[in-house]
Amino acid sequence: MLHAQTLTEAQTNGSRFNSIRTAVPFLLVTPDARTGAMGEAGVAVAPDANSLSINPSKIAFLEQQSGFSISYSPWLRNIASDINLGYLSGFYKIDENSTVGTSLRYFSLGKIQLTDVNQQELGTFSPSELAVDVTYARRFGDSFSLGTALRYINSNIATNQFAPGQDTRAGQALAVDVSAYFKKPTYWLGHDAILSAGINISNIGTKVSYADAGQEYFLPANLKIGAAGTFILDDENEITIALDFNKLLVPTEPLYNTDGTIQSGRDPNRSVPSGIFGSFTDAPGGGGEELKEINIASGLEYWYNKKFALRAGYFYENPQKGDRRYFTMGTGIRYNAMELNFSYLLASSQNSPLANTLRFSLLFNFGNTGQ
Repeated sequence: MLHAQTLTEAQTNGSRFNSIRTAVPFLLVTPDARTGAMGEAGVAVAPDANSLSINPSKIAFLEQQSGFSISYSPWLRNIASDINLGYLSGFYKIDENSTVGTSLRYFSLGKIQLTDVNQQELGTFSPSELAVDVTYARRFGDSFSLGTALRYINSNIATNQFAPGQDTRAGQALAVDVSAYFKKPTYWLGHDAILSAGINISNIGTKVSYADAGQEYFLPANLKIGAAGTFILDDENEITIALDFNKLLVPTEPLYNTDGTIQSGRDPNRSVPSGIFGSFTDAPGGGGEELKEINIASGLEYWYNKKFALRAGYFYENPQKGDRRYFTMGTGIRYNAMELNFSYLLASSQNSPLANTLRFSLLFNFGNTGQ
C-alpha cells in the first residue's frame, strides 16, 4: 500500500530511474486551480486565499480583510474514479501588517478491496490522508513579508496486510513551512509593472511510521523558489509571467551492490536535518544527478478588466526523476467578492496518470483594507 504513496521506482542499469522516496506526497499536489492552470508556478505571483498552500508569506499583502476558498480535484482519473483531493483555506487580517490563516487538505484514495493470501475477501478499506495548517504572515514595509505555517499530518493508508505480524496505525507527523515574499512596483519594457520573488521551504518535520516498530519515512520537505512579473498594459489588460524551481530536500536513494552495500551515494537512513542539508550532495550520480532533481514550473496569466482571466503553463521533471511533463490551461471569472477558477492538465493518457486532471476553485473575499 505504501508503495502507491511514494515517489520511487526500482533502480535499473543504464539510464537509471531514481526518483525520490517520501511519505505523504499528496502534500506536493497543488490544490488550487489558478496555480494548476499556470503549470504549478505560483510562489511569487500575486496573493489570494489559496496562497496558504504555496507561499504562506504572501497573505500579508492581501488587500481584503478576510476571505476563504474551496478547491476540489478528481485526482488520477485514468487510474480510478473515486480518488479526489479537497482543499479549504481562509485568512483574516489582524492589523495592517499581520495576517493569520488556516487550511485543511484532504486526500481520499477511494475504496480498496482487501484479500488474504488465499484470495478470500476481507472487506473494503478506505485510505485517506489529511493535513491541517495554521499560518501567520507579517509584512515589513510595502515590499517584503515573512510567513510560517504549522502543519499536522494524518496518513491513514496502512492495514495489517501492509505490515504482517504488526499492528498498524495511521501515520502522524508535525511540520512547518518557512517562506518569504518580495514585490516591487517599477516601470519596465515600456509599461508599469510589479516584479516579485518568493521562496517557500515546506514540510520540515518529523518522520512518518505506520507501525510501532516499523520503518520511518521522510516527509516531502521541499524548496520552492521563483519569480514573477506582472505587466499592466493599460487600464483593462494585464499579463503575468511566472517561473518556479522546486527541489525535494530528502535523501536520494543510493546505488547498491548485489550484496546490499552502497556502491555510490549515501545511506538514506539518517536524521531529518541531515537529510535536508545532505539532499544537495547525496545523489549517486553526483552534481549532474542533483541538477536533474530540480523540476521547473512556468506559467502565464492574462486578466481583462480584472474580471476575466486566461492561463497556461508547462511543468517539467527529468525522466529519471519522475518524468512528469505536461501542459496546463485554465480560466478565471471574478464577480464582486467571488472568483471562480478552473484548470485542465494536458498530457498523453498513455504516458501520464495525471492526464485530463481537472481542478476547480471558488474564492470569496470580504472587506477592503485600502492597501
